[in-house]
Amino acid sequence: MNTTPHMTAERAAQIAATLDLRQLPADFLANPYPVYARLRETEPVKRMPDGSVFLTRHADLVAVYRDAQLFSSDKQVEFGPKYNHAPFNEAPWAVAPAVSPLFQHHTSSLVFNDPPLHTRVRRIIMGALTRRAIDNMAPGLVRLVDSLLDAIEAKGGGDLVEDFACAIPVEIIGNLLDVPHADRGPLRGWSLAILGALEPSLTAEQEALGHHSVNEFLDYLKQLVAERRKHPGDPEHDVLTRLIQGDGGEALTEAELLQNCIFLLNAGHETTTNLIGNALISLQEWPEQRAQLMAELHAAADEEAREDLLTLAVDEFLRFESSNQLGNRRALQDCTVGGVALPAGSLLTLCIGAANRDPVVYDKPEALNLRRTGNKQLAFGFGPHQCAGLSLARLEGRIAIGRFLQRFPHYQLTTTPIRGMRARFRGFLNAPFKP
Repeated sequence: MNTTPHMTAERAAQIAATLDLRQLPADFLANPYPVYARLRETEPVKRMPDGSVFLTRHADLVAVYRDAQLFSSDKQVEFGPKYNHAPFNEAPWAVAPAVSPLFQHHTSSLVFNDPPLHTRVRRIIMGALTRRAIDNMAPGLVRLVDSLLDAIEAKGGGDLVEDFACAIPVEIIGNLLDVPHADRGPLRGWSLAILGALEPSLTAEQEALGHHSVNEFLDYLKQLVAERRKHPGDPEHDVLTRLIQGDGGEALTEAELLQNCIFLLNAGHETTTNLIGNALISLQEWPEQRAQLMAELHAAADEEAREDLLTLAVDEFLRFESSNQLGNRRALQDCTVGGVALPAGSLLTLCIGAANRDPVVYDKPEALNLRRTGNKQLAFGFGPHQCAGLSLARLEGRIAIGRFLQRFPHYQLTTTPIRGMRARFRGFLNAPFKP
């Protein structure tokens, strides 16, 4: 079953010539890779209608990621117009505040900040995501995955996304923050709405839902934080307790604390959901790769060998169908990127999906190759802002994909999966299958 529709070279050239992230056609959202290839070849530093630039070469992304002094992750300049002035107060429950909820959230979270806030928050979070702490999560993750597979088997089928992929990261992040199980129901909906507001173009309804979701999430977290202050958890395992206590006597403000709790769920939720869903659907499109992986996993001498095979596979899935396709930076000074002079203040869109298929870096980049070694994929970013949870995401991917294939080696999609049709986050909404 082909889930990635073909695009002609002529159509790719047409879209590339007029590319505007605020007005993307449906065929681009279904399959952007031919357009990315065209841009890499003809306009790797593409000037966009809004004055920003769009980067598609691996080397250019690495150069920007590496230089955090020159290229800022702070989004206040970019997100001010995006969130503060849109008419999001049309819904009856939304009232326009002085600082909009989405603006406050997305300019306070770890990923969209520079030092010193980025340094403080990252240090605290990384203290709870050590190799030992992540290894200790593995048994619980196995139990969670097996319970989801048991439920699917009992029903005789299910949905790769709804019944499996999306349930895993919500539970893992819920455990990290020690959110009571009875309270986890709204978490996914809040996360989808808040992350969805990062898309280049929003409807008034999407933005209103994003603002409302931030407010609801904050109201819940205020209660959770107040309770945790009274009854602290084990800071070795409870990230919320670590964030409350701070690091070395340097605590976060209440606003920073609450917004980065939201960020932790968002960062670990959709990207990991997409990793698992994209992987299992890609295996349907590449049956020879699926057969090879299954044979090698079956023949593996021990669990360590299986883990090595799955680690290679996970990195290739991340390269081939990057969960997060776009990143952003702002030039703080006049500079040159990819041989093009840019003035201070320039906004840059880093196309991770394009860089991860750059033929200068990858042999046969348009093909899925689960034995690819030396994989320099940028799905987790690079440099000082590389994803703090990358080791946890790899663990979730290995266990989820490995145990799914072990339980359902002959699974088949029953209908064409429904894509999310978004530019920044690439994944599926639904993918019904039978074991």
